[in-house]
Amino acid sequence: MDVGLDPKLQAELVSRAKKQIRARMRAIRKGHPSAALKERSRAIVERLLSHPSVVGARSVASFWPMIESGEVDLRAFDENLRQRGVSLYYPFMEPLSLGGYSTGFRRTTSQEDLADRGQSFFEPPKEAEIARSGDIDVVIVPALAADVRGHRIGYGAGYYDATLADVCPPAQSIIVVYHFQMLAELPIEGHDVACDFVVTDEKSY
Repeated sequence: MDVGLDPKLQAELVSRAKKQIRARMRAIRKGHPSAALKERSRAIVERLLSHPSVVGARSVASFWPMIESGEVDLRAFDENLRQRGVSLYYPFMEPLSLGGYSTGFRRTTSQEDLADRGQSFFEPPKEAEIARSGDIDVVIVPALAADVRGHRIGYGAGYYDATLADVCPPAQSIIVVYHFQMLAELPIEGHDVACDFVVTDEKSY
């Protein structure tokens, strides 16, 4: 009789598999020339701008790319939306006095609002307005890997797993990855939050 794996062992195996995928995807992404990633990013931006969820959006939460790490460059996406009068929100992480972090999305008035504020990504200023449920129509989500079911593997901090539930629904979530980051299936855990769509430089899911 198959009694299945011990839950602790299963969790350990999933965690180990995720770490291996992160390491492999970082290496693969790093192996692509910057010019090739720039062209792939351009194609992703074009697909995003024509995505039905984005076309009618009044407000979008995006992320500022870590260019040195080869992350998808969405700066042109930001510029296009601002020209259309769309409100742009960006993620933040603030340490709490008793431990842990406060997370969410803050509204920006321009790209100049974003800066290194002690985390690994650019954030809006602390005084910027924090989004509440219903303020954001679409959230653009970074990843190191994704599958067609909308599951993703991020950088391991659990930021989006903790934060997406605050705004989605009603907001819809879109993972953006290079097509070579798509896998047939990803290992998932109970706390993992699936996104609504995936957009790559070759295809949308």
